[in-house]
Amino acid sequence: MGVLDLVVLSFVAGLGIAVLTAPVGVSGAVFLLPIQLTVLHVPSPAVTPTNLLFNIVAIPGALLRYRSHAPLRNELTTVLLTGTLPGVVIGAVVRVFLIPGPQVFRLLVAGFLLPLGIWLCIQESRNATRQSQRPPLSRRSTAAVALGVGVIGGIYGIGGGSLLSPILVGRGLPVAIVAPATLVSTFVTSIAGALTYVILAIATAGHHIGPDWKVGLIAGAGGLVGGYLGARLQPHLPERALRTGLGAMAIATATLYIIHALQ
Repeated sequence: MGVLDLVVLSFVAGLGIAVLTAPVGVSGAVFLLPIQLTVLHVPSPAVTPTNLLFNIVAIPGALLRYRSHAPLRNELTTVLLTGTLPGVVIGAVVRVFLIPGPQVFRLLVAGFLLPLGIWLCIQESRNATRQSQRPPLSRRSTAAVALGVGVIGGIYGIGGGSLLSPILVGRGLPVAIVAPATLVSTFVTSIAGALTYVILAIATAGHHIGPDWKVGLIAGAGGLVGGYLGARLQPHLPERALRTGLGAMAIATATLYIIHALQ
């Protein structure tokens, strides 16, 4: 692949994904994974820190827009960070030393994406009134969920918003509150995860543990623009259609991973 092709594909992928995912508090890194593996040919496990680099560059665009509507520092953001920050460090260590192979990695990603996609679609098929009557998670339960999501984020380089957002919204919190909180959590967690991978790369020389800087920065630049646009569009987009679309994308991506892993 030529340099120009790499630049264009990375930027367009980051832009398109972020426009779709930013309105619901997801950075989009979860959908950048298959593009990295199958189109851009980023080696494993370098795809994970590359995704974290994408998050660091891309998310401020959406946060800049959300900040104009409400403060980004609140109780929900604090609770999420208490769980996701230690979780992402644990996940990074697990990713490097326990599941470095691309085939196992693809199957694990598919195992994560498939139930996520089904969950999103099922949530939107239920009655909205019934959803709103579900009590929100307690502070302790939210922190525990955030810890588990942080571990997954450290393994897959997805930051965790793609799990936190549907869980929190499904438990009764409005998207307008959840979206900026999960994006802030994803941003800070991605910085911690990326630093962990840099340290691991230095400690285990010869392995493809460090990020692909070119792909991460260029895709992140596209995500920076796309995230701002997506956050700006949020009040005008039908939430049900958007969440169902995300679920369908997750299911399709998981199916693609399973096919590639079994070949």
